Amino acid sequence: MKGLPICCFSSRQHKHPFKRSEETMENPQLTSNNGCSENLNQAANIIVNHDFSNGLHSWHTNCCNGFVVSAECGDRGKPSSSSRSGGNYAVVTNRTKCWQGLEQDITSRVLPGSRYLVSACVGVSGPLSGSTDVLATLKLENHGSATSYMLIGKTSVSKEKWEIVEGTFSLLAVPERLVFYLEGPSPGVELLIDSVVISCPSSSKSESASIGAGDDNIIINPKFEDGLNNWSGRGCKVALHDSMADGKIVPQSGKAFASATERTQNWNGIQQEITGRVQRKLAYSVAAVVRIFGNNVTTATVQATLWVQTPGRNDQYVGIANVQATDKDWVQLQGKFLLNGSPSRVVIYLEGPPPGTDLLVNSLVVKHAEKIPPSPAPVIENPDFGANIITNSQLDDSTNGWFPLGNCNLSVGSGSPHILPPMARASLGVHEPLSGRYIHVKNRTQTWMGPAQMITDKVKLFLTYQVSAWVRIGSGANGPQNVNVALGVDNQWVNGGQVEINDDRWHEIGGSFRIEKQPSKVMVYIQGPGAGVDLMVAGVQIFPVNREARFKYLRHQADKIRKRDIVLKFSGAGSSGLSGTNVKVVQTQNSFPIGSCMSRTNIDNEDFVNFFVKNFNWAVFGNELKWYWTEPQQGNLNYKDADDMVALCQKHNIETRGHCIFWEVQATVQQWIQALNKDDLMKAVQNRLTNLLTRYKGKFKHYDVNNEMLHGSYYQDRLGKDIRANMFKTANQLDPSATLFVNDYHVEDGCDTRSCPERYIEHILDLQEQGAPVGGIGIQGHIDNPVGPVVCTALDKLGILGLPIWFTELDVSSINEHVRGEDLEVMLREAFAHPAVEGVMLWGFWELFMSRDNAHLVNAEGEVNETGKRFLALKHEWLSHARGQVDVKGQFNFRGFHGKYAMEIDTPSKKIVKTFVVDKGDTPLVVPVEL
Repeated sequence: MKGLPICCFSSRQHKHPFKRSEETMENPQLTSNNGCSENLNQAANIIVNHDFSNGLHSWHTNCCNGFVVSAECGDRGKPSSSSRSGGNYAVVTNRTKCWQGLEQDITSRVLPGSRYLVSACVGVSGPLSGSTDVLATLKLENHGSATSYMLIGKTSVSKEKWEIVEGTFSLLAVPERLVFYLEGPSPGVELLIDSVVISCPSSSKSESASIGAGDDNIIINPKFEDGLNNWSGRGCKVALHDSMADGKIVPQSGKAFASATERTQNWNGIQQEITGRVQRKLAYSVAAVVRIFGNNVTTATVQATLWVQTPGRNDQYVGIANVQATDKDWVQLQGKFLLNGSPSRVVIYLEGPPPGTDLLVNSLVVKHAEKIPPSPAPVIENPDFGANIITNSQLDDSTNGWFPLGNCNLSVGSGSPHILPPMARASLGVHEPLSGRYIHVKNRTQTWMGPAQMITDKVKLFLTYQVSAWVRIGSGANGPQNVNVALGVDNQWVNGGQVEINDDRWHEIGGSFRIEKQPSKVMVYIQGPGAGVDLMVAGVQIFPVNREARFKYLRHQADKIRKRDIVLKFSGAGSSGLSGTNVKVVQTQNSFPIGSCMSRTNIDNEDFVNFFVKNFNWAVFGNELKWYWTEPQQGNLNYKDADDMVALCQKHNIETRGHCIFWEVQATVQQWIQALNKDDLMKAVQNRLTNLLTRYKGKFKHYDVNNEMLHGSYYQDRLGKDIRANMFKTANQLDPSATLFVNDYHVEDGCDTRSCPERYIEHILDLQEQGAPVGGIGIQGHIDNPVGPVVCTALDKLGILGLPIWFTELDVSSINEHVRGEDLEVMLREAFAHPAVEGVMLWGFWELFMSRDNAHLVNAEGEVNETGKRFLALKHEWLSHARGQVDVKGQFNFRGFHGKYAMEIDTPSKKIVKTFVVDKGDTPLVVPVEL
């Protein structure tokens, strides 16, 4: 499902393509005027053309107009006070929204971990009585993730005088694009900007604020001040330059830059050996200033990589970070890495552009990563759980509060359901019936057209909102239609839930969202059917969910399905006199499987291993069992990594899942396989099954046979539909002891119709009809903003198949560790309280070794963060302990979670300790204790 084109709702789009300055930054001169500039420390100012002495060079207006008033031309709109610098100033005019203002890209001039001071001299002009706010803001953009915003400072400004807006910021990592801008006055009010300074107070000169500063940099000659000493080409030549392209390319900082040239492979680049200068188990930050040149390539990926040699093992290649570099300007690449083991050799290198394109490097910094304190738990005043933030949801006032998105028509019809959809009912409990009225959307000429409503002022940060509605489509649809509740959050499209419709019935649509940075504009709209198909929408509900209330219910459910009544029955000599004797029972391990992903390099880190074996009883390998890892070239088998990991798990009695035998997504299939003809591919598939399952027979309890069949079809397309069932059949023949799973993503969150529970059920039944021995259902669980009833509904639907359900790759992500911990608790409690779920695997827990950012439980250097503490508290809650006295029948009764226990009793003659195991069962478990 594609969202509404950004141009239709974006509040922060640029009118013109953004062009970065190709000039080197100069240190602005200090002024001596009695005005704003007295308060600005301009040393090390990273703002280009900070005082508009060069017009609007390097500045850009945001959906408005602007110009510069020079000192010689007088003061149009100048505040009456003379307390400004007396030089040029910018006027931002034709502002129709409060967020419109003036901006500058500062991506390549900001260092991770450094603290920056911001100070801007601002004023206002135009139709204003009283005062208005002016804001200094940062916009952070990364490919593939939501744009975020950071408020730096705010000041109240009137027309009488200039004011200073001040603030500070520090970034753990600099995004792919970082934009500073000034905004805020009411629409129609002109924003005046006299000067802007962003400085790093730890710098004594502009050079020290630029990349490459600092004695702790482990890179030698990081800015090529000593020529190419300590640098070399990786499969290519390197050269030193003070300029290129007839002077159009000059260093961003320093006097020189290097190029990797005559490159014939993507991995060719520039490198430096750092063996002996990098320590294991320490996190390092990496920052490089790079660009590309030549071969008519205007943009390409540049990547920082580690080449690590370890005695007795294969070479390792560790991807650190990548950035989209251009031939127009320098950009900053940033990332972090950590070495688990003790390598014999470590080389860092930059690679990536296509062969024939030069890779240019201005500087490289590798230093021990600074520790940034975590954000405190968000304080949300009056969350108003369960209150619908949609205006006129019942359509009592016709369509007031709603507006058509695009040139469609809205009217009110009657005949929709009178009850809330089930997922909303599960969250809200007692509720009013619906009116039976619905919005009828006609004359839709684009898929994104539908009813919309602004909810900007109603959304609270860090609250998780549940989305619910009834939807229906009109006649004339050509095949199944996706209907989607979407949100436009500034310039980002957010999925609030979707459903596939192929009939004329009303369908429930459910989902969730959360906003973690104050937006300027939030719009909700319903879209999806093809052009010309009418859309009907009823009972739209968006409300914050009360997770604690849900947790209380889940605790009760877990007690019913994960506990059992236990009777300790004492017998033997002296048992008749035990009445009143104290008994202590301690549960040592809950038997519910909670595991995690690991990689081969992780097991070289004893801190990682200690946490793993203490807190998990199952393991899954991130990559080391996948076909592209075990056979990167045809006939070149590599099982050493997996062997090492299996041995570790066996040593610590940790069960293992086999992930995965095959992977249907074409991008994961190695090139030598894609080059095979059909017959040879079939032989290769058979050899893969035979080699893997024979080698590890009886060692993996589960196998994901063919990963993500709902999202890929490579083997089916090449070898026919029967191949999928045959993979299951052959795997079962080779290792009958293993349970064979299907495995896919976005099954549980309501945001992908390709893998909704109904589609998944059809897929499993189809495999079973072909004779595939499907033994388990894998739900990956890469989820955002989980809502219990939405997750539970998916589990209920899948549970009708009677197969065990596992969350196989669970991870959650939030910039706030407390919110992330709450998300994780939602998922673990829902799984633990559902009778169809038989295990949960986390997709990692250690920072820098997870596929998603802001998802870890343990920081890179071993500190358990707030998310990890929440996880450990939950595991502790799921251990039962009991104290009491033996009754007159010679028994001690208690109710406890399934798992391992230790019992201790002091008789008059001796202390007796006994261990026992509580398995699942509907009847009380009698544990005989012979004295």
